Amino acid sequence: MSDSQAKPTLELVQQNIVIVNTGCANLSSVKFAVERLGYQPIVTDNIKQIKAADKVILPGVGSAKHAMKNIVEKGLTITLQQLTQPVLGFCLGMQLMAESSTEGSKYSEGKEPSIERSKSSVKSSDENTVKCLGLIPTKITPLDAQDLRLPHMGWNTLTSINDHPVFRDINVGDYFYFVHSFAAPISEYTVASCNYGTKFSAAIAKDNFIGCQFHPERSSELGRKIIKNFLALPINELPPKELENS
Repeated sequence: MSDSQAKPTLELVQQNIVIVNTGCANLSSVKFAVERLGYQPIVTDNIKQIKAADKVILPGVGSAKHAMKNIVEKGLTITLQQLTQPVLGFCLGMQLMAESSTEGSKYSEGKEPSIERSKSSVKSSDENTVKCLGLIPTKITPLDAQDLRLPHMGWNTLTSINDHPVFRDINVGDYFYFVHSFAAPISEYTVASCNYGTKFSAAIAKDNFIGCQFHPERSSELGRKIIKNFLALPINELPPKELENS
């Protein structure tokens, strides 16, 4: 039995793992990736269940505009912003942790824009800036791929890795699977980087929040290692920020 398929301890099996249903994610693949590690995650948009989770996974595919619209309509914004347990974002889920996302007129996540989005792309840049959750102080902008094709789709290597428990036993040069046209720049919150025309953040983190631009659930053994490291974290290993009095 491989390390990634090994059964977790009884203590870990009893963890309450929640995958947030943002209405724009391949939830079945994320759920299956967690189940392969021996856990029984719950997929939900129920506020009480999300708050009660030991670990929270925030997945997502598509555009930040659509995802944030769903999050607002579901009444999840404040709940997600005030989580104190470890939270892991996948792909768009990572981007939603940022302060904002600039969609512009470019394709998002490799999907051609609808007629409505094509018309809106000629509006001012302010109207194309989507306010995100503001969990990590960075902004998502179109990936400057130089002469390379967008979206950035397929396997690529990490060019740097900082010390973070979720990246334990992950090395520079390891391959992960990416599908995106927008990215976070390199900053003090970068914990891993990648290069596609230009260097960008492959993962960002602050306090109890960490997001991966790549898809761990589609990144084979190393992706499973990322998920396993996250789920194996002691609850207090990633201390949350102090919440403001509401």
